Amino acid sequence: MMPPARVLYTLLGAALLPWLPLRLWWRGQREPGYRAHIGERFGRYGGSERSSLGAPLFWLHAVSVGETRAAAPLVRRLRQDYPLASILMTHMTATGRETGRALYGDQVLQAWLPYDLPFAVRAFYAHFRPAAGFLIETELWPNLIAEARTRGVPVYLVNARLSERSARAYGRFSSITRPMLAALAGVAAQSQADASRLAALGAPQAVVTGNLKFDVNVPPESLELAEGLRISFGVGRRVWVAGSTRDREEALILDALARKPLPRGVLTVIVPRHPQRFAAVAELLRARAIPFKRRSDRHSAVSDDTAVVLGDSMGEMLAYYAAADVAFVGGSLLPLGGQNLIEPLAVGTPVLVGPHTFNFMEAAAGAIEAGAAQRVRDADALVAALAELLGNEVHRNAMSRAARSFHAMHAGAADRLWEWLAPRLPPRDAPVVNR
Repeated sequence: MMPPARVLYTLLGAALLPWLPLRLWWRGQREPGYRAHIGERFGRYGGSERSSLGAPLFWLHAVSVGETRAAAPLVRRLRQDYPLASILMTHMTATGRETGRALYGDQVLQAWLPYDLPFAVRAFYAHFRPAAGFLIETELWPNLIAEARTRGVPVYLVNARLSERSARAYGRFSSITRPMLAALAGVAAQSQADASRLAALGAPQAVVTGNLKFDVNVPPESLELAEGLRISFGVGRRVWVAGSTRDREEALILDALARKPLPRGVLTVIVPRHPQRFAAVAELLRARAIPFKRRSDRHSAVSDDTAVVLGDSMGEMLAYYAAADVAFVGGSLLPLGGQNLIEPLAVGTPVLVGPHTFNFMEAAAGAIEAGAAQRVRDADALVAALAELLGNEVHRNAMSRAARSFHAMHAGAADRLWEWLAPRLPPRDAPVVNR
């Protein structure tokens, strides 16, 4: 029998059911991917026949772009040790699904994760019959996890992280959070702090394996693209990237640059986190009469008069960072938790972050302590730090070396995760049981 707290949770979800297709259609106005395969959100997976898939089938859930990239080392290990298996990757966002298609092609089957309603999650498990599931980072759904336990499907929370803020939020709903976390087959956490917070909420005792994002390879094509970008930006020109910026951060940065401009000739590259905001940022630049070029406009060159390049492209973030002298990682000027600062560290680019990095708390603190990153209090302090770094090659080079060393020092999470996970998975020659 379903516990009372989950009954209430499910009733609230059911009340929203008539509005969910409308919400997808509305979001699809800016991101057409949300209008594709809508039936999958409700457990209808007729387009991918289970009989045509290899066995066993392993399921990874990566909600959006960062989690999809972080899953790469685990995908590689599964393909290596289970060459005949199928790998299913589910997403919640259109950008996550697009990233998965770009990274993995036909190596994985892609689908939307169903909404967390009993009929939908039952249909999901009935169709795909996974041998095991892996939830990347912190994507927890009560009915999804409960149904897995009912069917005997082990579900692992891997590369797990939980900020203090999120832990407090989950703690307010302990009647539903505690049994949900207790139903997990195991937890592999990024840090001891993450493991402790999850355990306090009722999760199984976690093993600390580190952050998989330190093990994501930098593709050679990204470095080649970076060389081309650098040439197009102007040989000898100083370049800084504001990467993965969030709503209102671009305005804060542009206001600060207007108050205290950087030295003449410095090129600013702004890469918004979400593609649906590309047009809004372009309009912001036009309204301020700032000469800019869109990355998507391949026919016009970046001239000496171009002050800003708008990085309105997908899948090129590593190349932008590698082409820059300094990188600011967005989502950190406002209390949003910060985006992935490990990417610029991986290519040896000095990093600046704002005051709010709780999504990458350990990585940010460690990078700052190692001299690979600096924290700034606001947009004006960001501009001041940029002016100092762009004018001080010795300091930049020292931070670049520290970034590469810090990144290399934290590699190996994939090996530690697999060492813990492999004995818990079915033997490669084990018969597959249809659930």
